[in-house]
Amino acid sequence: MAKNILFDDYLAEQLKDPKFKVGFDAGSARLENAVALMNERERAGLTQRELAKRANVPQSTVARIERGQNTSFDTMSKIAFALEKKLKVEFT
Repeated sequence: MAKNILFDDYLAEQLKDPKFKVGFDAGSARLENAVALMNERERAGLTQRELAKRANVPQSTVARIERGQNTSFDTMSKIAFALEKKLKVEFT
């Protein structure tokens, strides 16, 4: 019979591998950015299509960013401006 293991314990063990940690951290950062954009868009009461129109970008671009895929600072600046926000980049 297979031994049960808690996910947190499994993740802690995997994070000891430097290659895994780099990928995990990068994925986590993309997800945080995606969630932040989606939250701001929803707080503004906008659909993806409405935000895209305001930012002068395709709706598919907003959807792609909200899925955690890569984008440019230029595109993020357009979206921030459309949300009447400033884009702030931090290294922590």
